[in-house]
Amino acid sequence: MQIIEAEIQSTFKALADPTRRHILKRLGDRDMSIGELAQGFEMTRAAVKKHLNVLEQGGLISVRPNGRERINTLEPDRLMAASNWINYFSGFWDNRLNNLKTAIENED
Repeated sequence: MQIIEAEIQSTFKALADPTRRHILKRLGDRDMSIGELAQGFEMTRAAVKKHLNVLEQGGLISVRPNGRERINTLEPDRLMAASNWINYFSGFWDNRLNNLKTAIENED
């Protein structure tokens, strides 16, 4: 999946907030309505809805109508894209640490 810079920016913005990360964990278990999600927080439904809007803009959730409710679903593809972006840099650190290890071993 090719992700453009604006998309990754909105994804990381959505992931930056601990409340939104907690919402994602809960949606990892099952799809939920705004009311169900609001029960787990000491904030209004309107505040939860604002967090859900940021998550939706970040591509981390999708929303579908179900009668009078809106059901929120985790979208793991964007999480995978963010993880891949971060993992790119783990190779950088692996190389640096291997070079440091080699340098220390060669000091003898």
